[in-house]
Amino acid sequence: MTRLPGYRVWALPGIPEVRPGDDLVKLIAAAATADGPPGLADGDVLLVTSKIVSKAEGRVVEATDREAAIDRETVRVVARRGTLRIVENRQGLVMAAAGVDASNTPQGTVLLLPEDPDASARALRAGLRAALGVDVGVVISDTFGRPWRNGLTDVAIGAAGVRVLDDLRGGTDAYGNPLGATVVATADELAAAGDLVKGKAAGLPVAVVRGLGHVVEAAGDGDGARAMVRGAADDMFRLGTSEAVREAVTLRRTVRSFTGEPVDPGRSGARWRRRSPRRRRTTPRRGGSCCWSRRSPGRGCWTRCGTPGSRICGATASPRSPSPSGCGAARCCGRPRIWRCRAW
Repeated sequence: MTRLPGYRVWALPGIPEVRPGDDLVKLIAAAATADGPPGLADGDVLLVTSKIVSKAEGRVVEATDREAAIDRETVRVVARRGTLRIVENRQGLVMAAAGVDASNTPQGTVLLLPEDPDASARALRAGLRAALGVDVGVVISDTFGRPWRNGLTDVAIGAAGVRVLDDLRGGTDAYGNPLGATVVATADELAAAGDLVKGKAAGLPVAVVRGLGHVVEAAGDGDGARAMVRGAADDMFRLGTSEAVREAVTLRRTVRSFTGEPVDPGRSGARWRRRSPRRRRTTPRRGGSCCWSRRSPGRGCWTRCGTPGSRICGATASPRSPSPSGCGAARCCGRPRIWRCRAW
């Protein structure tokens, strides 16, 4: 009988409340060897919630104002809607509130993300290898929102010993079509699978995936989750709509202050105004008088002047015929011009 592809995932019970300075390797190893759940084996992937890593590393800080803590962790604001901010934090991750969390932590404190999630994952992997003699992959996960989609999911922010991206470019699909853009976010898929059994409020911060040994690196720790962060050059949605408009306006090359010095003729607005095409009327209005400007005869336009039934300079002429007598200095629309005139 053909063996169907599949995997198994379960939450690891027995991990107590983690405090600053606790040894996560010992806590996880004790839970993995306790009676009840299966023990860890080579090729398993350990999925660890970032909160317990942050607590063990002492990333709990006193902060009566969460917004101030977000400011300190923010490198760049991507979008803002009211009090909600999507920002890039110091780990290079674009997420809500820079990953600063006020839940599952004592009152008056907030929880920051691990300083270097990939380094934290490498330390856990090495510690479990030394303690249990098993070679497992490690993914540290955190909860993210997603553009264009409602709801939250867990993604990988740190990884060790896991092939975080499965690059299928250069291959073909089942129909022989070339794959030119398919790169699977394997570490994110693992993180989301673990979240299904860990839950958000069940007190189960660690999960294990078995049956996907092919995603575990045979040698070395791999590239880490940092390789999944899209670079600025490839980011088509680097700013929110309002922020993109604001940046475009503030970066305009324009004069922002005024002095008593004469205006440089090369930057004079009048120079460009004279060159710009005038508004073209495609549907003439009956009952009014119109003027043809000779200042830009090649691409001029009709400009409504006077009142219905009136005639400019009291003359009637074709727009391209010689100007009638007395019309050369006519005033139209409140400005002196050189006109060829026509009355309707």
